Amino acid sequence: MGPRIGEGPQMPDKDSKATMDTEDTYGSKASSEPQNLRPRVFHSIKFFVLCHSLLQLAQLMISGYLKSSISTVEKRFGLSSQTSGLLAAFNEVGNTALIVFVSYFGSRVHRPRMIGCGAVLVALAGLLMTLPHFISEPYRYDHSSPEDMSQDSEASLCLPMTSAPTPTPSNGSCSSYTEAQHLSVVGIMFIAQTLLGVGGVPIQPFGISYIDDFAHHSNSPLYLGILFAVTMMGPGMAYGLGSLMLRLYVDIDRMPEGGINLTSKDPRWVGAWWLGFLISAGMVALAASPYFFFPREMPKETHELRCRRKVLASAASPVSEGENSPSEQNPGESLKKQDGLVQIAPNLSVIKFIKVFPRVLLRTLRHPIFLLVVLSQVCMSCMVAGMATFLPKFLERQFSITASYANLLIGGLTIPSAIVGIVVGGVLVKRLHLGPMRCGALCLLGSLLCLLFNLPLFFMGCSTHQIAGIIHQPSTQPGLELFPGCAEPCSCPLEDFNPVCDPSTRVEYITPCHAGCTSQVAQEGLDKSQVLYTNCSCVSGHGPVLAGSCDSACSHLVLPFILLVSLGAALASLTHTPSFMLILRGVKKEDKTLAVGIQFMLLRVLAWMPSPVIHGSAIDTTCVHWALSCGRRAVCRYYDNDLLRNRFIGLQFFFKTGSLVCFALVLAILRQQSKEAGHKSTTSSPGLEQQRL
Repeated sequence: MGPRIGEGPQMPDKDSKATMDTEDTYGSKASSEPQNLRPRVFHSIKFFVLCHSLLQLAQLMISGYLKSSISTVEKRFGLSSQTSGLLAAFNEVGNTALIVFVSYFGSRVHRPRMIGCGAVLVALAGLLMTLPHFISEPYRYDHSSPEDMSQDSEASLCLPMTSAPTPTPSNGSCSSYTEAQHLSVVGIMFIAQTLLGVGGVPIQPFGISYIDDFAHHSNSPLYLGILFAVTMMGPGMAYGLGSLMLRLYVDIDRMPEGGINLTSKDPRWVGAWWLGFLISAGMVALAASPYFFFPREMPKETHELRCRRKVLASAASPVSEGENSPSEQNPGESLKKQDGLVQIAPNLSVIKFIKVFPRVLLRTLRHPIFLLVVLSQVCMSCMVAGMATFLPKFLERQFSITASYANLLIGGLTIPSAIVGIVVGGVLVKRLHLGPMRCGALCLLGSLLCLLFNLPLFFMGCSTHQIAGIIHQPSTQPGLELFPGCAEPCSCPLEDFNPVCDPSTRVEYITPCHAGCTSQVAQEGLDKSQVLYTNCSCVSGHGPVLAGSCDSACSHLVLPFILLVSLGAALASLTHTPSFMLILRGVKKEDKTLAVGIQFMLLRVLAWMPSPVIHGSAIDTTCVHWALSCGRRAVCRYYDNDLLRNRFIGLQFFFKTGSLVCFALVLAILRQQSKEAGHKSTTSSPGLEQQRL
């Protein structure tokens, strides 16, 4: 075993003494702390990598969980898709506002403790997200009934003896207290999402820099690879957790005495969305606890230095005869050459840092390769952000599947496909030793194939079935209005929602009352009871209708659809590593760290923040029937499926086309630069070109 800082005195040889002298600069502050009061495990960078992998996994799990339950939150609190998209985007607001200053304060703070404090804030924000469930009234899926226990019985039937002027219950409940409670609930969720973003600011950058500082330089890529591999499983686990939680009823902690008469296939079903936030917040809190015991600086890894000494000793004589390699240059000289913002930032005050930052930002944005690659990544991120936020809802509406099954498909197929695409892209870059030109060609090929696999999605779907008084198909019976003559004596409440389906004609009615049904029958099946409504005056033959919405005629297309989406996600992820290499090789060496920070900042500002709002607004334009709450539009009950599919997939096609165009311009510029470089080298000195080759 080699010498360790804090152990008893040993007699190192000449080489190891020189090595330790260079490393004492990292461990001097760490040795001043009471190390014997800390367990030895907290001075191991391997244990830090393990803790940080688990923390980033839990953090991405809690930040991505809202996307898995976005349609459920809309139904529970009466939100439009635009509002829910804005809610999802608020996770990036706090993150973007503070991420720029992380590079300034990164070397001046106790990084493990800052990570721990940020993780605690993330856990508290997750608990705050569950607060609306506990301060709200129990969920009432049938507003025409005063008690949940009597819902689905006589409340939604056609009762001619009911007097017409009876006010609707919603008008009676629209008090100032109800509106204030709704605003407070929505405000709490927005604040919680903002705090989620703020708490996540120090976690990734401080953790990566801490690993890179105290891991051996040959181990650092391995540790970071393990970190990213574990972290990438977070979104998939978020969708998996959403699939499990949404199978449970939202008020599982306060079920009514008579139970509920809903199944997860009912459009009024609301799952236990809040339970996933509790679980993931607990995981973040557990993962955050070790960070308060890590030292500010720990001894740098030395376990591979002995092997490297043997290699350097055997190669000492050849090296001394030739020129010194860049790695053996004087450290002072190499530091003088690095005059970027990253090197001078610790010596600047906050005001001077703010003044210098715009100038360096403009200098970085002048690089055409950097600008075009970032724009292509912005387009890809817009596509990913919109797909991740609203793809579960799209699958629910387009193919009549449950929210739980939609999350299972995304978490089990789409997310792993994206991970495989990222890994394959990195392997291709490493194995084939791709230069900038070939990296640009690989990005262009991946974008082109992703765009081509997007085209069949426009045709994989079907139109919305006929809904009495809302959507009328020319091929079916004419003359249906919101209140046909057969339902006029029933005095149906305007805001009641208990859909029933006529299986013979595939016509859906908003409530049994709108179908003119006067009685209800429950048939016991093999695994569950089936509710039928009979004596329906608005149904041909007065036949029975089934409780629940009519199933989609193209439910069998959901698996081919999600397979194409997953294949497109893999091809889009294929461009991740080569585009990142283009950024690193397209800017000056001293600006690389800042360029990566600017890249992530632009992705958040231009993609992850506006994209969910854009997709949500586009989805809202396809709504054909809104639920009303106190005179305002709440959640959408029915969409025009053809319009929804064309606009949702059309937005994806638009962003993929933008990414393809940017990569094509990048490749054209690289070819032009290559020709100019080749022309200059051949005209100046043919021997120099041969030496470079």
